[in-house]
Amino acid sequence: MTLLTLFITAVGLSMDAFAVAVCKGLAIRKITLKNACLIGLWFGSFQAAMPLLGFLLGSRFKRSVEIMDHWIAFILLALIGVNMIKEAFSKDQEKTDDSLSARSMFPLAVATSIDALAVGVTYAFLKVDIVPAVSLIGAVTFLLSAAGVRVGAVFGTKYKSRAELAGGIILILIGSKILLEHLGILRL
Repeated sequence: MTLLTLFITAVGLSMDAFAVAVCKGLAIRKITLKNACLIGLWFGSFQAAMPLLGFLLGSRFKRSVEIMDHWIAFILLALIGVNMIKEAFSKDQEKTDDSLSARSMFPLAVATSIDALAVGVTYAFLKVDIVPAVSLIGAVTFLLSAAGVRVGAVFGTKYKSRAELAGGIILILIGSKILLEHLGILRL
């Protein structure tokens, strides 16, 4: 997997965290660099930890499914992408508050990083060098989440659904690219 593909995947995965960070930015009365960094740290660290966990789990059973790994990668990324697109068009409003306590942030960090667990399983099948991959995912999510806090304070929830839509489309495209490359249809 190329660095560009890893970067694009990291951006796609971080869109849920970005959207929640935008909502947090909307809820927080006084935005500080410390608050933005704290939110970025919560989301970035969980976005990095989950694919690592998925990679470790996927590595345990990859030998038995190597023949179909490209299909598994495609299906997982497509399902995640479709779910993100569905959430982008959902009328349900996520309840947010201004609390940055562990009790408030932990469930949000877990919820926004579940998709990354499945991507980690995919990385095990694709034999991705996991340390640079999770480092990139964590760093990109940290930066976009910290920026999302500021975006939320300035623009409100206007861009939340667009971020989820973009993230979903990116993940579906990457899944399609993996499948087409393995089938020999696409050579990049």
